[in-house]
Amino acid sequence: MRLGIFAKTFPGNDPGTVMSAARRAGYAAVQYNMACSGLPSMPEAVAPEVAAAVARAARANGIAIAAVSGTYNMIHPDPAVRADGLRRLAVLAEASSALGTDLITLCTGTRDPADQWRAHPDNRTPEAWRDLLVEMEKAVLLAERHDVRLGVEPELANVVDSAEKARRLIDEIGSPRLVVVLDPANLFEEALLPRQREIVSEAIGLLAGRIVMAHAKDRDAAGRFVTAGRGVLDYKHYLARLKAAGFSGDLVTHGLAASEAPAVAAFLSGLLAELP
Repeated sequence: MRLGIFAKTFPGNDPGTVMSAARRAGYAAVQYNMACSGLPSMPEAVAPEVAAAVARAARANGIAIAAVSGTYNMIHPDPAVRADGLRRLAVLAEASSALGTDLITLCTGTRDPADQWRAHPDNRTPEAWRDLLVEMEKAVLLAERHDVRLGVEPELANVVDSAEKARRLIDEIGSPRLVVVLDPANLFEEALLPRQREIVSEAIGLLAGRIVMAHAKDRDAAGRFVTAGRGVLDYKHYLARLKAAGFSGDLVTHGLAASEAPAVAAFLSGLLAELP
């Protein structure tokens, strides 16, 4: 597994600055965000010279672009907001090859009109699922046109809030372009260790073969997100199950301060070195 980090962990709107910081902190890859190029995360346009600067900075620092963030609210209650997000996704899809990646990460969305990461009771309605299918089919057509993959991540606050729903989405869409970003800290809030291990094992078993990126953050005993290695997540179990399932992709950490990045790199690198 290759160790990566969210590029946006590091301050700056110049890709060279961000990539250099990631390399110095001990990472070999980044999940890029166009904010690191001084643009909105979902930009109106990506000029060729902007994309070329990202790829050039990555090469100069020996950093791989594991993915680019393309998150927008795919089931926003306002269809016009969804349409604008899809249009911006097309911009990223067209630019991905020049950026140096073929993976765009998505947010399956929520009915909350103000925050795409906040849960809403209507997320579990048949109408929300129907809207997700319609939007994802459009996104998959973009992916086919531009030869990219779309990484969905189960999130408790989103319409795809479990590994089971991610599996259902994959099966109903039926496209190899749809893949999974797995973050075990998004699959539970508070769980005793035996149940936590069961949740992680079941998720990896259900999604094995479609997991192309693994995320690394943590939960504390009260269910709050914390930096990887500072919470209750059994990382040895998580990484061992990933390896047993044949995963050899990028392990990307996020939800940490730039000052914490070297220590997290050391923590995760040590665990990866111990894998049988």
